[in-house]
Order: sequence, then structure tokens, then C-alpha cells
Amino acid sequence: MSLTFDLHRNPSPASAERRAQIHANPGFGVHFTDHMVRAVWTKDGGWGEGRVEPYGPIQLMPSAAVLHYAQEIFEGLKAYRHADGSVWSFRPEANAERMQRSARRIALPELPTEDFVESLRALIAVDEPWVPPAGTGETSLYLRPFTFASEPFLGVRPADEATYCLIASPAGAYFPGGLKPVTLWISQHYARAGAGGTGAAKAGGNYASSLAGQLEGIENGCDQAVFLDSSTQTYIEELGGMNLFFVTRDNHLVTPELTGSILEGITRSSILELATSLGLTPQERRIPIQEWKDGVASGEISEVFACGTAAVITPVGELRWEGGSAPSTAGEGGGEVTKAIRTALLDIQYGRAEDTHGWMTRLA
Repeated sequence: MSLTFDLHRNPSPASAERRAQIHANPGFGVHFTDHMVRAVWTKDGGWGEGRVEPYGPIQLMPSAAVLHYAQEIFEGLKAYRHADGSVWSFRPEANAERMQRSARRIALPELPTEDFVESLRALIAVDEPWVPPAGTGETSLYLRPFTFASEPFLGVRPADEATYCLIASPAGAYFPGGLKPVTLWISQHYARAGAGGTGAAKAGGNYASSLAGQLEGIENGCDQAVFLDSSTQTYIEELGGMNLFFVTRDNHLVTPELTGSILEGITRSSILELATSLGLTPQERRIPIQEWKDGVASGEISEVFACGTAAVITPVGELRWEGGSAPSTAGEGGGEVTKAIRTALLDIQYGRAEDTHGWMTRLA
């Protein structure tokens, strides 16, 4: 049976003036809408009825399993305002399916796709004014669904109670001053994930394990870190939260193949589908880090970019490592192919181009 989401309105919602102030400079992940979604699952009863309720603190016992054993998964997607005032999301069914795969790996209950999408609609129905107006640049309402083990117990086993929540946050353009290439550091002392681990799941622990490598990169004057495979420290995997792509001079678009330790990004799979329409030949394979170093030097690699929900596509500039560096191929604002792919995706998301792939789902 499908979930319903009963509405319990916030008695003190933000004023229209306050929302306008936030929309003028939303940043990312610092302001939140008036409401949230919550539903509880139990081993004996399955998913209970959902609620749309005022955004606020979550009450947990100190013994809640998530605080001790990290049973937690999440997703990230956006709601976009189109020119006619309608609100749409990009491939939310794919997010729902990935969250189900993550749930299986972390031993949490799976939320059916229908209920996942309905939770988005239920929140947008009451917080629709929080979706930034059309024509205000790359603004959107960021949606963060997450599930965690809420049963109070100490003991290593799958929890018998889990809670699903959905919160939303207005988001501004990731690059308000225009596209800027990022400088990357090769992390040779830390691995994001390993064979047989949880790297393919969108779980908080994977992001926590990337932070030390990111700090190492920052200490060496870089923006983020590139992680290699944990077994040989030879093959490129991904950044802490973004997939990587390489454009070759013969118009191949190459990305590391999914090995079980790489997150299957929604943006990543969309780019692979778009590639042929832009005259590119997509290729998924293992990529040695030496190929990046040599390819930039020889001109075989003409562009490098990273992708993810928050920034969509980010041009990659200089690559650094202990004792060396490879120069940027990105110029001041990214290469032509990078910019073309980014524009194609954004035009679909904001309703400026025909959605021939059937990727957009209307929420309001």
C-alpha cells in the first residue's frame, strides 16, 4: 500500500519578505524551508503513515543505532522553477532506485519509488514558495532525503526501526561569478572506499572517509582530492563527492568504470546518454592515474571535468601530487566540450530545451 503524507502545518512559517531575502543570496545548505517529511519503518509493521510537519529538531535516544553503527543513507536532488511557474525535478526515479540499492547495502529498509516521489510532491505542495523564481540564474530548491537507524539499542545487527526524512534548502548558483576550474590533489595516503565495501552506496560514512584526503589537498593549495583504487593506488576512482570525465582529442568521453567502490552518479549516467548527441563517443573503463598525467602533457587529454548534483559540471584545472603537477587544460572557465555538456544539462533541467529523454518529473 502506498504511503500518504498527512500535513501538519508550521504555525510560524517564514514571511514572504524573509524568503525573498534568502532567495537573494541562498548559498548552499544553510537555509531550510518551513516543513519536512517524516515516515517510520518497523521490522514488524513496515512503513507507517508519513507526515509533513514543521522543520525542526529530531528527537533521538542516545542509544539510537545510527549514532553508534552509522546505518544511514541519503540522496540529493533539486526542484527547478520553469518559466511558466511550474516546478520540476530531474530523474527523481533514478534517485529513488539508487537509494534502494544503498539501503540494501547498509541493511536498511527500501522506500518504494512511488513513495519516494510522492514525498517530494508532498513537501513541494506546502513549501512551493521556497522554490526560487524562474530567471534568477542557476537557483533551485535542493532536496535531501535520508534514512537512518532510529532504534535505541547497542548491538551490531540491522536496526528494527528506521526513519525516513526529507528536508529542503534553497540553493544558489554553485559558481556565482562564473565557472572556475578546480585544482585537484592526488590522495596517495587515503582511500575513499575499497573492494567489497560501501563505495557504491550513498552513505554518510563514505563522505566522512573522504574528508582527511580533502584536508590534505587543501593543505597543499588544492580545492579537492582525487581518490585512487585502494588495492593498487593506480586507477582513478572519483573525488570525495563527484565523478570524473576526460575528453580526448579524438572526441572520446571517458569516465572510470563502475567497480563497486565508485558511486553511480545520476549526473554521470545522464552525461553518458547525452554524449552521442554532442558528437562524442562515451567510454567507461579503468583509467590509470599515469594516463591523466601523460595525456595532459601530450595533448591526448584535452579537457577534464567533474560532475554531481550540486555543481552539475565543474571544470578541472591543475592536478597536483607529492613532487609534481600536471597543467590545467581548462583555461579560465572550462573547455568548450565541458561548457557544451553543462549547458545541455541545465537547459533540460530548467525547461529551456525539449526533454527528449523523459528525465523531468513535474512536482507542482
